[in-house]
Amino acid sequence: MLIATNSEKIDISLEDKTSELAKSFSRTLHKGDVVYFNGEIGVGKTTFIRHLINNLQQLNKINLTEVTSPTFNLVNEYDVGNFIIQHYDLYRLTNYKEIKNIGLFENKEEIVTLVEWPEKIKETIDNKIDLFFEYNDDLNKRYLTIKGVKNKK
Repeated sequence: MLIATNSEKIDISLEDKTSELAKSFSRTLHKGDVVYFNGEIGVGKTTFIRHLINNLQQLNKINLTEVTSPTFNLVNEYDVGNFIIQHYDLYRLTNYKEIKNIGLFENKEEIVTLVEWPEKIKETIDNKIDLFFEYNDDLNKRYLTIKGVKNKK
């Protein structure tokens, strides 16, 4: 069964609100889910991902790990108990051939895949969720909009 996961713009200017949303969102994830994180540098993508991963680790009584942006490594992997999360950051990749070489989506049915800078991917992925992070006009506030459809597990 497919479920819609669309939202209005949600104000995430305060980190407490980002943490609360990430915790709620983390409870909806299952093996095979793909989540795209769209938005400018510094808008809160990695902060959201850190709260998401640490919440799942806490729920499953696993030691919390430091969650950083994998800009230089390209991918970081986290055990959250029920599954493995692969967190990709495609920011510094310059062409699609580089993306193919890192094995993105190779084992996607066995893991949860989180991708920052997904606009660099050419192939279309069905059954994904897009999170759009943005600033307001004067950069004082940040917002999150969730769009997508995923199979209910």
